[in-house]
This record gives sequence, C-alpha cells and structure tokens, in this order.
Amino acid sequence: MQAQFSMMAAAANKLYLTGVGRDELWDKYLSSFPDGSNPIYKERGEYDCNTCKQFIRPYGNVVAVINGKIVSIWDIDVPAPFKAVADAMAEFVKSKPIADLFVSPLAKLGTDKNRQLMPDGQILTWEHFSFELPAKHVYRGHDTVEAVQGEARSSKDVFKRVLDEISIDSIETVLDLILQNSLYRGDEKKRDIEGLLAAKREYEKLARQTGDRDTYAWTAVSALPGAVTHIRNTSIGTLLVDIEQGRDLDEAVSAYDRIMAPANYKRPNAIFTKKMIDAAQKTLEDLGMVNSLGRRYAAMDDITVNNVIFANRDAKKAMNVFDELQSDAKPGKQSFAKVEEMDVEDFIKNVLPNATGVELYLENRHSGNFMSLIAPIDKEAPSMFKWGNNFSWSYNGDMADGIREKVKAAGGSVTGALRASLAWHCYDDLDLHVVEPGGTHIYYGNKISSMTGGNLDVDMNAGGPQSKEPVENIVWPVQERIKEGRYRIYVHNFAKRDSSKEGFEAEIEFNGQIYRFAYPKQVRDQETVQLATIEYSKKEGVKFIESMEHTETSRTIWGVSTKQFHPVSAIMFSPNYWDGRATGNKHYFFMMEGCANEGTSRGFYNEFLHDDLQKHRKVFEALGSKMKVPHSDAQLSGVGFSSTQRNEVVCKVTGSFNRTIKIKF
Repeated sequence: MQAQFSMMAAAANKLYLTGVGRDELWDKYLSSFPDGSNPIYKERGEYDCNTCKQFIRPYGNVVAVINGKIVSIWDIDVPAPFKAVADAMAEFVKSKPIADLFVSPLAKLGTDKNRQLMPDGQILTWEHFSFELPAKHVYRGHDTVEAVQGEARSSKDVFKRVLDEISIDSIETVLDLILQNSLYRGDEKKRDIEGLLAAKREYEKLARQTGDRDTYAWTAVSALPGAVTHIRNTSIGTLLVDIEQGRDLDEAVSAYDRIMAPANYKRPNAIFTKKMIDAAQKTLEDLGMVNSLGRRYAAMDDITVNNVIFANRDAKKAMNVFDELQSDAKPGKQSFAKVEEMDVEDFIKNVLPNATGVELYLENRHSGNFMSLIAPIDKEAPSMFKWGNNFSWSYNGDMADGIREKVKAAGGSVTGALRASLAWHCYDDLDLHVVEPGGTHIYYGNKISSMTGGNLDVDMNAGGPQSKEPVENIVWPVQERIKEGRYRIYVHNFAKRDSSKEGFEAEIEFNGQIYRFAYPKQVRDQETVQLATIEYSKKEGVKFIESMEHTETSRTIWGVSTKQFHPVSAIMFSPNYWDGRATGNKHYFFMMEGCANEGTSRGFYNEFLHDDLQKHRKVFEALGSKMKVPHSDAQLSGVGFSSTQRNEVVCKVTGSFNRTIKIKF
C-alpha cells in the first residue's frame, strides 16, 4: 500500500476523497477478510486493530485521478488472504464519486509500528497501515481543512455548472467574436475562452467514454487557471450564458459592452454565419449591386454643379462647368469688428450666392466633425443606398492623441463635456483629485459625484505596481449637470515605489479645447501638487483662476491645423439631399483645401443601405468594417455638421464685401 500511495502522490497534482463514510470503510475492511483468515487474538480478530482503524477511517478512501481514471490506495496486488480485502476495498471506495479534496496538515499518516511486551518477556512488533505524505501534498496554510475543502467544492461546482450548461457552439461563438475583434478588450479573454473550449471538449469526450462527468471537473479545477474555472462569474461568462439561452447575438454583445466598454468604444463587428453571408451575396447579385461594394474617396471631378452649394475657383475648374470670368472680381475690405451670427440655412440662401471665397476657422472641438466623401470605384454601378446616387460619407472624428489615447486604451472616456487626465511614467501610485463646488471630493475613495456626474473611471497602480505608463481620468459626461463654481484639481503621490525622478503630464479639456500641463520634478511620497483651479459658468464655460503653466494647444488633423482659418474649396449637402431629394438627416459639408484623410474609412454604414439589403445588415456591418476605403491623395475631405446636432463655426466670406459670420447649426 505504501508503494501504491507513493505512486499516486507522485503522479497526481491533487489527491481526493470519495464519498464513503468513515465507519463504512472500517466495517467493509473487517468484513472483507475470508472466513478463517482473521483469527481471534485475545478478544477480537487479529486485524481488528485500533491503530490501523485510525488510518483506514480518515485515509482509506484517498484516491487519485490518473489518465482520467480513479485510482485508490487499495489497487494493489498482494497475496491471499489480503488480496480479497484489497479488491473489496478498492471496489467499495471507487463505487462512490469524489466528494472532497484531500487536505492534510500532517506529513505522517498513521503509525507504522508499535511493540508489545508479552507475559513471557517476549517483545512483539505490530506493523500497521501508515504513509509519509510528500511535501507537495502537505497543507501549510492558515485556513482550516474544512474551509479549504469547502472552497474546493464550491470551485468544482461552479466549473461543472459551466461545463454542463454551456455548449461547445456557444463557446466557439464567443471565440469567433474575439477573433473578429467584436468584443471590447476581447483579446484579454481569448486564452480563457480557449482554455474553456479545450476543457469542454475533454469533458464531453470522457463523459462519452466513461459516463463520469464529475471526476473531470475535480481535476480540471486543480489544473486550470481560476479565470477559466470561475468564468461563469465574469462578464464574459454572462455573455456565454446569454448566447446559450438563445438571446440575440447583437443584444448579448451590447449587454457585454455595457458592462465592459467605456462610452467611446467603437461599434463591434456584426455577428454573422456562412449561411447569412451566402444569402447577402445572392441578394446583391439579384439586384446587380455586386460592383457597388468597391469604394474610394471622391474627387472634385466626380461631383456635378447641381449638387454643390458653393465652389471656389479651383473647384469650379475641376468640375469643368464654369469658366474663369470671375477672376477679375476684386475682394473688398476685411472687417472683424463684429462677428454676426446666422442660421446655416440663411447663410446658404442669402450669403453663398454672392460669395467668391470662404475660409473656415477650425477649432479643436471640431475634431469630431472631420469627414470624407466616398464614391463607387465603378461609376456605373447602381446605388446600394436609400437615395438615388451611389455616394456616401464617413466621419472620422476620433482624433485622440497623447494622454487621450492612453486613457482610451485603459478603458476611460474622452468624450465628456469636461475632462481631467493625468499620466506619468513609473510604478508610483499617483492619484488625481478634484474638489467640486459645494465640497464633493472625487478621488479613489469616492469615484462618482452624484451632484455633477463627475466620474473617476481610470485608477491605475492602486494596490501595487501595474504599469510604467499609467493614467488616471476624471470625466463629466453631460455639460448640463456640471455645477457652476470653482473646481480645484490636484495630484497626490499615495505611494512612492520607483526611483524615477520624472514628474507627470496632465490635460484639462472642455468642449474640445485642450490645455496641457507638465510637472518636470519628482513627486515625493505623500506630496501634493496643485494642478489648477478652474471656474465654470454656463455663460463663459471654463476659466482658469490659478494653475501651473499650461499651453492651449493647436492640433494638426488630416494636414490642417486648428486655431487657424482655412480656405474652403466646396460646400455641399450630404448625398442623401442631392438632386432635390431628401432622405433622412441632412448634413452640411465644408470641404477644405489641403485636408486629406490620412488613413482609411468605412465605405458605407448600415443606416445608408437600400431597403432590400437591410435584412442582411449583420453581414453588411462586417463588410463595411472590412472593406475600408484605401488612402488617396485625391479626395474631398473637410468638416461636416449634422442638422440634428447643435454646433457652430466661424467663416470669413469674400465677395462684393467681406464678412465674418458665425454659422449656427
């Protein structure tokens, strides 16, 4: 038995106990001796030994799982009459499923021998069941044995529930979502899902072979990471359950995103199957729209004069519809004494007809308005959109850089009305604090202000070193909730862990205007550095009362710089309002000279698609994301404004006389 126990302890990471009672074990042991093989010694049988009893009752049902099979300490080949006892005990112990993890704080199990002095002076040596437990199986923790076993049972039950309730199809679906980048931070869950899928396949295989599902769950819990065995209690586990229960995939993914993703997370790729792809392809073929899928950036010579509200001289040349008769027009005197305000429709009706030139003042807050006009590669391809022409557009306004990019990568929001962000370059635990009007203190101990909605949504390096490029972020999502008054913003070093002598950088952003700060000195342990005190009012916005030195930055986006006037080559409605037609929301596009999308864009969105294609929206969502418009030097790009969203832009207009106008949308 000692040799068998040693083999089991060496081969298995964990040992277990099957569900037989202690007294049952001892009774089975004694009753298994063949008649006459356990003679009476004094008052009871020779093998009816209290010392052996103290071994068999707690340890007689110890088993290991080796190659998927339960092995007991009684699976041994011994001579008669003990073979009958060992065989009976092995069968009895393995007749019950595993009930507990074997946990022993003792290395020495049982007593190997003792001696007895006989009346005639002879000393008898009695040998008993015993075993010296290897160090890896000796429990050295502080919790009780019962607590450790209870935790193991709970982990096994949770994992077995996942293995029982979640199908291979559901797990593969989630893995597909991760691989096609449809889940926010899905890459972080990929290894866990792959581990679960492998475990589920092995579970099903063993169940088919042996009918025993329980044994595998016990061994898997011991071998797999806790992130896999406890996956049901996580956000990705909720997604698995939703999919298994038949919830619509888009709804299930949206529910997952609400748990995991910040407000500025991009839309996920659509979920689709091969059958859905085949059906969408057939519809395109039936409608003759296959060639409509190829998209490119539009150029000026793609546009007709009928669909342009304003074009400068160069744009008119490109359209080949005007001559240069207006080249002799003399600009009037420029005057900036007063900026008049005007509704965009009034501007189009009353100002543009007499304009020879327009310049647009680009502000940082317009970064979200950058757009490109998209045309079909095949000019003769039929329209795949709700409107009659085959032109579309794509906004590419998420131009975050620097600290904003780091905040986004960490899961924070950069789209609120007001934002304060902090970045540093070591393992120190710097904390960003804001004291609001009225005294509400937003920091790691009080992350959300119920008064204003201010929210600390990223808190890094708390509790221990996590990153050498950490950030913290406090954002106020809704301007209407921001309380008027003074906001004191400061930085505190909660824990100095690093020898770095660098300081930190910070940003304060209000409605697209970014103010950057740099603190070059080391922040000592428990030191507080005042960043700024700002005053917010609904009328004037944000005003700095006091602060460390900062810069109001100009940004270069798509080749044009903010905080400057830029020539406008053409002004037009969005294609869904061309040719006198009106479909959906109207957009106003100001195409700027020198403005060129530096990357790729979506060629179309599901919202644009022809009604006959809407039933295949999931496939087209994926196609739109996959079939990006490649970069081109010849393109019509600029800024666009929706008729459904309040906005404004300042333009200088040249004509019979010059005007500076704030256009209201």
